[in-house]
Formats: sequence, C-alpha cells, structure tokens
Amino acid sequence: MNMRDYEKQKHCCGCHDDFYNQQGHSAEGKCWMFKSAKLIWRKSVDINQRPPWNQKAERFLSCYHRQGAIFVKPDQTN
Repeated sequence: MNMRDYEKQKHCCGCHDDFYNQQGHSAEGKCWMFKSAKLIWRKSVDINQRPPWNQKAERFLSCYHRQGAIFVKPDQTN
C-alpha cells in the first residue's frame, strides 16, 4: 500500500465496512469500495437529530457509512 492509500485508509475508521480492511476478511485485504472512494466534506447527522443541523462538516470517504447516521452536504441544515 502506498502512502497516499495509507492516508486515505485512515478515514475508514468507524465505517460499517471497515471490517473488510482487516487481513483475511477480503480477497484483496481492503474494502471493495476503497479504490474508487474520494475524500469529501460531509456532515454526520444522527438519524434521531432534528434540524437544524449546525454541526461542522468533516472529511469522510464518499463510500463511508455508519449505522444510525446519515451524511449530508456541508451546507445543508435541514
């Protein structure tokens, strides 16, 4: 894995599919969505949180997902 992929893979932490990045859990040793994933700005919103969503945007991989959360555009408030 090159340094660029290593830096990118740090953003997999907490993703529901990070399981596939562990050795022995996939043929390639990484999530099948990792190769095409892009680093983007999004807001993480708990599914029980009502608008307005005023939290700060964070950097996530475009394929990142977590149970109990949705990811919205950085400027979205409702």
